[in-house]
Amino acid sequence: MKIVHITSVHRPFDTRIFHRECKTLAAAGYEVVLLTAGDVNATVDGIRVKSVGMSRSRIRRMTLTVFALGRAALREGAAVHHLHDPELLFLGFVLNTIGRCVIYDAHEDLPQQIRWKYYIKPWFRWPLARMAALVEWLGGRRFDAIVAATPHIAIRFPRSKTTTVQNFPNPSEFVSKSAMPYSERPQTAIYAGDITEVRGIREMVCAIELVPEPFDPSLVLAGEFTPPALLGELRKMPGSSKVKALGWQARQDLAEQLGRARAGLVVLHPTRSYRESQPLKLFEYMAAGIPIIASDFPRWREIVDGAHCGLLVDPLDPRQIADAFIWILTHPKDAADMGQRGREAVLRSYDWNTEAKKLLRVYDCLVG
Repeated sequence: MKIVHITSVHRPFDTRIFHRECKTLAAAGYEVVLLTAGDVNATVDGIRVKSVGMSRSRIRRMTLTVFALGRAALREGAAVHHLHDPELLFLGFVLNTIGRCVIYDAHEDLPQQIRWKYYIKPWFRWPLARMAALVEWLGGRRFDAIVAATPHIAIRFPRSKTTTVQNFPNPSEFVSKSAMPYSERPQTAIYAGDITEVRGIREMVCAIELVPEPFDPSLVLAGEFTPPALLGELRKMPGSSKVKALGWQARQDLAEQLGRARAGLVVLHPTRSYRESQPLKLFEYMAAGIPIIASDFPRWREIVDGAHCGLLVDPLDPRQIADAFIWILTHPKDAADMGQRGREAVLRSYDWNTEAKKLLRVYDCLVG
């Protein structure tokens, strides 16, 4: 049974799309094709990845690229079309109208996310967010199934069609062969993911600068800057000499970096969208067995305090972030125990293998 996953925004080897969902479906015996706007044309781990080419402009991506992806999807003649981006919603309506089976994968709280897009004029964000909510509402009633990344996202769609498939890690990916004994690691904090102002990059850099001598702290960034000019601004900040920007990292490379870090940072700003989110990086740090320094949001407090695996801070206060990291550096035994409890919590409660079964049930219902 051939199925097609389609993304115009994400990388060809995106964690949720390729490493979680596509691999799970391929292992279950489905013929999986991933259509992307990247530059990869290859068969990897039994998944045929096909690119329609990248667009430099956002407008071209949302029009010409989406059209090219739709045309490629029709040529595949698949039984199920699984869409991963809001800008593919209109393609979903077309596929649904001509009788194709469509799944919409809601990764984010779209209306809330739009209200923080730096490239959208502030006066236009509210009406655009309302329009996006309406289009998703229509899609929820037209499409065959909805897959939501968190329970908070799921409540915006029809209960009878919606399955929550959460962004939990595969613990086996984060067993680093070269992991250093915790007490011997360099005094490094790591952040993995997209790097933006609203995700706390300025506060993280300021916090590293506030860690005093005789400590020798550093901040490793494993991700890409949005917008790219933000990297230039960061280099002008005090503390930038202690920052190492690695760019996007493959899964194994990220595991190696986590295996050399003392703490994982996830200090997203208190927007409504982030307060209700469940960032993958939070669970990846836990799976890697390192303590967490995280924003003190109610939902995150349930996870971090529930597992006793990290420290919670005001994400807008670099001093609190710095003090949390100093505590971790001065209490290596307690910090190592935190990391171990985090990994045990992932194995017990936040393991992708549980979510994989939910995803397979969605497909079994659609194609059975």
